[in-house]
Amino acid sequence: MNTSTLVQKVWNFCHTLRDDGVGYGDYLEQLTYLLFLKLAHEYSQEPYCRDTHIPKGFDWTALTSKTGEPLEAQYLATLHRLGQEPGMLGAIFFKAQNKIQDPAKLSRLVQMIDAESWISLDADTKGDLYEGLLQKNAEDTKSGAGQYFTPRALIEAMVACVRPEPMKTIADPACGTGGFFLGVYNWLNRLGAKLDKRQKEFLRNKTFHGNEIVPGTRRLCLMNLFLHNIGELDGEPSVERSDALIMEPKQRVDYVLANPPFGKKSSMTITNEGGEEDKETLTYERQDFWETTSNKQLNFLQHIVSMLRVDGQAAVVLPDNVLFEGGAGEKIRRKLLETCDVHTILRLPTGMFYAQGVKANVVFFSAKPKDGRIHTKGVWFYDLRTNKHFTLKTRPLKRDDLQEFVVCYHPENRHERKETERFKHFSYQDLIARDKANLDICWLKDESLDNLDDLPPPDVLQQEIIDHLEAALASFKDVAAGLQQTSRRNAT
Repeated sequence: MNTSTLVQKVWNFCHTLRDDGVGYGDYLEQLTYLLFLKLAHEYSQEPYCRDTHIPKGFDWTALTSKTGEPLEAQYLATLHRLGQEPGMLGAIFFKAQNKIQDPAKLSRLVQMIDAESWISLDADTKGDLYEGLLQKNAEDTKSGAGQYFTPRALIEAMVACVRPEPMKTIADPACGTGGFFLGVYNWLNRLGAKLDKRQKEFLRNKTFHGNEIVPGTRRLCLMNLFLHNIGELDGEPSVERSDALIMEPKQRVDYVLANPPFGKKSSMTITNEGGEEDKETLTYERQDFWETTSNKQLNFLQHIVSMLRVDGQAAVVLPDNVLFEGGAGEKIRRKLLETCDVHTILRLPTGMFYAQGVKANVVFFSAKPKDGRIHTKGVWFYDLRTNKHFTLKTRPLKRDDLQEFVVCYHPENRHERKETERFKHFSYQDLIARDKANLDICWLKDESLDNLDDLPPPDVLQQEIIDHLEAALASFKDVAAGLQQTSRRNAT
């Protein structure tokens, strides 16, 4: 069976399960469990003969030997037992549940996976299949999975600018389904790049370090990496199931590429004095942070700075409020400009994220020694927002749309840049003199305000209106939450 036929076969069965109410996310999880078991079984056979550490009686053959209700019972027992194992096994099967209630459908899925020799497929084929399912899941707005999925075109452009080198470490403190890790992996394996045996081993087992607090998303991330030949079947997972913001990083890394979760709410829930669940009041008391705040993006920004080695590079997707917010936001911006070399900000268009109403930017910076000097000399801004119109379905952002920015970024030597209509340089003195050190800078004229004939198509215009309204609503909720916090503090 060729690759395209296999992909279609997997997709078709997904549609069959959806008729029974099994969504893409649930289907992905079941596929992950079964694929992992099948691959482990194949690795245990000749010529590999590897010890997969899967207990006898809970392996792939224990499933394929049964049908109907006995298969369902065996599947449940397998999920429960493997979830108690250490290492990668326990990470993949952590709190695993069977979401396929029809034993006949479960049997068909087992038979479909068993019919293929998955180990014979190259990493690109297996990985592309899984990535396609992840994207489809992200497009299912009801599931909310889109918040863990960064558009791959943006990731490719960010990686092309940073240009990670072999034998270096890369981290993502909120890695979702592993998009940035795969972006770096593809870059290091790009056409013309040749890695030696030592570099390949380092890439497979030591390059990537991540955190993902949501167990199901972490599971998808680990499987996504594994299918792309990252990590070991019987090794330790490269992604921790923990809140990265809780404590100082255990190690410093060479690169951080990340798209931390938007919104001010914490992933952790605490109970207030009235017995009500409260996600707004959580702050992180860390000695290495410049400021204590409940703003999640500002905390992630401070954490990422603490993760980098001297001269380590970061490219981070951050919402607009990080560029202009007062209070802790202003203090953190000023410290960032002082202690790091913040050299580039890419102003992203709306309509490219699965979370609606998001206005975001990519901030590129390098860590510098703590020597008391001002390390940012000036910041280059690229405006990909003004007079640009994108939607997820009818006009999605593509890699070609970002090529002009990559050229302007001049990754070969960013000290040889030239200004263009969309690419402007602002000195440190000019930026720090702005009210609240505001980095929310626009200079291009919005053409749609002058010429109604140049308005975007109705569907694009409609989506932009929705995005603006949702962004305004999100801002209003943030303000309300801040007032509520102030009221609570005053009451105590």
